[in-house]
Amino acid sequence: MTMTELTMGPIYYLWDGPKWRDFYLRIADEAPVDRVVLGETVCSKRQHFIEPHLVEVVERLERAGKTVVFSSLALVTLERESRIIRDLIDNSDHQIEVNDLSAIGLIKGRRHLIGPLVNVYNSATARLLAQRGAERICLPPELPFTSVSQIAADGTPVTLEVFGFGRIPLAISARCAHARSKGKTKDNCQFVCGEEPDGLSLKTLERQSFLVLNGVQTMSHTCQALLLELEEIRNAGIRSLRLSPQDCDMVGIAKIFREALDGLIDPQSALHQLGAIYPMVPFSNGFHHAKEGAAWIARAKSAAFAR
Repeated sequence: MTMTELTMGPIYYLWDGPKWRDFYLRIADEAPVDRVVLGETVCSKRQHFIEPHLVEVVERLERAGKTVVFSSLALVTLERESRIIRDLIDNSDHQIEVNDLSAIGLIKGRRHLIGPLVNVYNSATARLLAQRGAERICLPPELPFTSVSQIAADGTPVTLEVFGFGRIPLAISARCAHARSKGKTKDNCQFVCGEEPDGLSLKTLERQSFLVLNGVQTMSHTCQALLLELEEIRNAGIRSLRLSPQDCDMVGIAKIFREALDGLIDPQSALHQLGAIYPMVPFSNGFHHAKEGAAWIARAKSAAFAR
């Protein structure tokens, strides 16, 4: 079984409406991806930024032959947010990607996808979700490859996807540390998270970059980049790779991964090109190798990327 598909995950950050629209219009026209996940995943307060552009974006993506999926919220804490999930499930003709287990009860067996924010750590969980209607699972990015390969080898009756590129989503909270860091409250945040379209970097007392805040979400400072691992991922039977949008040229990122998957460029050269497009953030692959997530596990000729 070969890996042939690329998925563009949802934008986790707050981008203003025109920037969000233009990003997806370019993805529709230029990016060699098969599937695009749309919608607000992190904070329901951001949803109104994208709603005026959603119909245009969906139509453009589908005209370009992309499969469109709608993302559910990752954390539901308010009745208003429960209504958002119910309305999404009841009124959408598109598949839903579930990012919170409460949505599985609402979706009632309808065919759906499971996003990387749901903790699917073993074959038993994957099989249970498949029985409840999941047909595709994007495995959590913190899962080591030994576990990924075991889930695949156990013949779980779903398509498995691996988080191949992007800052790693680590945690989500009912409180907004991003707003608090700027002297705001969550209820009166004034959308200050939009000031950092690639997240707000945190440093340790020793001034070392550590994590990134994105509203109520905590993310890795490093960017996971599984280019050197493509062969073993493919050999394990994984059919899809996810690219998580960052504030960089994601069309270029998608083209690099597509060419590497198709054997048109070797992984080492692809990694160099990736670094040229997203130069300010160090790459990591530690979780894949059962190490700390921020680590870069060097392979042949890759030590230069332990940045």
